[in-house]
Amino acid sequence: MVRRVCRPAPVVTGPVTAAVRSLILLAFFLMSGFISPVQPASREYQVKAVFLYNFAQFIEWPADAFPSSNAPLIIGVLGENPFGGYLNEAVEGEVLNGHPLKVEEYKKVEDVGNCHILYVNVNKKEALGRTLSALESQSILTVGDAGSFIEQGGMVRFFTDKGKTRIQINLESTKKADIVVSSKLLRVADVVGAEHN
Repeated sequence: MVRRVCRPAPVVTGPVTAAVRSLILLAFFLMSGFISPVQPASREYQVKAVFLYNFAQFIEWPADAFPSSNAPLIIGVLGENPFGGYLNEAVEGEVLNGHPLKVEEYKKVEDVGNCHILYVNVNKKEALGRTLSALESQSILTVGDAGSFIEQGGMVRFFTDKGKTRIQINLESTKKADIVVSSKLLRVADVVGAEHN
């Protein structure tokens, strides 16, 4: 049986309403314990694909992060793609502030071009450190699962706490990359790094 990705309804009433709807969906996934450590990986990554889509709605990139006003907002996967088709399904047909959402896959960090959100599937500590260092000067929201992801300069980390999926956000790293994280997203995250209100 194939399960479809749960997506928010298309934006029809404006960006504020869409953002609120997405925040509610994100909060539901964070607080409900929708993912349990004993569930299959496909379910886990189906939910994480929806998270990646929702992150795009609560992040502000510098103006030069997009080559044009209708350039795609790219969600990339570096390394092996654990999402299968779920990530493509989550963003299919979606447009955010005039930017169509698009998924790209990269085998190595040198292949990463104009990307806005990058799921880093590199778990070896030494390789992860080199990868995050290589991305440090770019305005790319880096997301990963590795235990040392935040310590090594990653920006958003998925982790499980008491059977529930949570996120950590490293504000120090986002500020270095000139990325602004909405206070709405910060409210549902464990924030590390810089002070926030």
